[in-house]
Amino acid sequence: MKPESHMIDNDAVVTSKRRKKPGLLKRFWRSIRGPLANSPLVRTMIVWLITQFFRLVNATNPRLPGSSQLDDMKRGGEPFIAVAWHGQHLMAPFLMPDGVRFAAMFSRSKDAELNARVAERFGVDIIRGSGGRDRSSGTKKGGARALLALKNALKEGKTAAMIADIPHGTPRDSGIGVVLLAKLSGRPIIPICYLTSRRKVLEKSWDKTTIPLPFGKSGLIVGDPIFVPQDADDAVLEAKRIELTNSLNANTARVHELVDGAHE
Repeated sequence: MKPESHMIDNDAVVTSKRRKKPGLLKRFWRSIRGPLANSPLVRTMIVWLITQFFRLVNATNPRLPGSSQLDDMKRGGEPFIAVAWHGQHLMAPFLMPDGVRFAAMFSRSKDAELNARVAERFGVDIIRGSGGRDRSSGTKKGGARALLALKNALKEGKTAAMIADIPHGTPRDSGIGVVLLAKLSGRPIIPICYLTSRRKVLEKSWDKTTIPLPFGKSGLIVGDPIFVPQDADDAVLEAKRIELTNSLNANTARVHELVDGAHE
């Protein structure tokens, strides 16, 4: 860190001091990243604990009346492309209709590795992508290979699970990758919004990651299928991207009303 200038004001000093102490969850994550990367035993234990926690959350958060049914995801046919916002996707393995197999893409970053191993414990087929991003297009480096792998998974009858917004991009604004996959595969996009009444929001995270907690209620809103023509040009792709963004945001608001309104 560069030394502070002597010409800095007191408010800046106070702000700097406040920033030096990360939150409890961030300190915990930093403490386990090294062992997670280097120790198979520690990694296995952490993954087991996380999977058990999510099982507890699922078992102790019954769905509220007014929620969508899991089979509503099949309204556009099978297989489909299940899509959620970043930070709201942690319970995805519990939100698939019976008999639906699905594949999901994870980056090769250390942070994503933990998520990928947890997903594998729930039977999710993992497709590895890249942690980098092409700033000119907004899509991830290596994204073409990832989309091809997801297209092949759909062709095999597996549902594809994707996150709409781009990591560390603009939160709650869909990238184009989901729409391109729908065009290439001919399969419908299904927007999914899930929320628990007891939750911890990581306010300092770029995507406001929401960690569901046990012993509450839950809500699920499944949006209408979005189809993308296989001859769609750039203008149509952009229109579908905006349609997906609007659907996810509208249904996020609906699930908040459902869950939080029931506990006011």
